[in-house]
Amino acid sequence: MVLVHPEYVVDPQEERKAVILPMAEWMIILEELDELEDLRLYDQVKASSQESIPFEQAYREIEEGSV
Repeated sequence: MVLVHPEYVVDPQEERKAVILPMAEWMIILEELDELEDLRLYDQVKASSQESIPFEQAYREIEEGSV
């Protein structure tokens, strides 16, 4: 879990309208979101019924332009 130290921007009625985070904390959040997206994509691929091929074969086909 990312430890954050938010500061809130409030309106005249003291309702929270926005959040300000230190840049270092924001960068950690972005990295975590990127990793989460990778995991979601991995799960989607594993759940699909498409046939998989070895990495070396895929790389070779891309290099040869046959894809």
